[in-house]
Amino acid sequence: MSNYDVKKAFPRLYSSKVGEFEIVDVPPLSYFQVDGHGDPNTTESYANAVRTLYTASYAARAIAKSELGRVHTVAPLEGLWSADDPTVFASRDKAGWDWTMMITQPEWISAEIAHAAVEAARAKAAPAVDLLRFEEYREGVSVQTLHVGPYDDEGPVLARLHDEYMPGNGWTWNGRHHEIYLSDPRRAAPDKLRTVLRQPVKLVRTGVGDPA
Repeated sequence: MSNYDVKKAFPRLYSSKVGEFEIVDVPPLSYFQVDGHGDPNTTESYANAVRTLYTASYAARAIAKSELGRVHTVAPLEGLWSADDPTVFASRDKAGWDWTMMITQPEWISAEIAHAAVEAARAKAAPAVDLLRFEEYREGVSVQTLHVGPYDDEGPVLARLHDEYMPGNGWTWNGRHHEIYLSDPRRAAPDKLRTVLRQPVKLVRTGVGDPA
């Protein structure tokens, strides 16, 4: 029984190089998602969202193995972030952040399996189960890089992305800031944390910065 891993199925989406920005074209993927607002370090709803996402994702994995004979590695936690003023990401003003935490699911996780996984999470008293949803997310053309280090050190990288790379290559915003947490913060030292930073973009003017 082979084991599916989204990081191996889509290597360009789940790996980048530190200090380099690259263009990727992200296909539609299905996710368990929970929305929230506020500082992820101090907001209880954030911890509840993450716990619920993992509870449902492991339930979906167990159901797929039992019913379909298919096995997959639970994907890394991801987050979509937005704010009325996008400069708060570089300044790290976390109180003003809106977020959607999410974990992608393999294509064989159907709506029926997802529903069963949600009910399994409910039976385990997952704290944000009433906010949990299963949806496809379409991101498309994006620019991304890899950040290694504490999350609070992302500011200069994002400032370079937003203020230098994007305008210098003819790109503008086309969706929410996206982070993929490749490391488990409970196990990795802060200076070893690996995070993919991604921004969906569109061209401001034709002929500049066309995707490779």
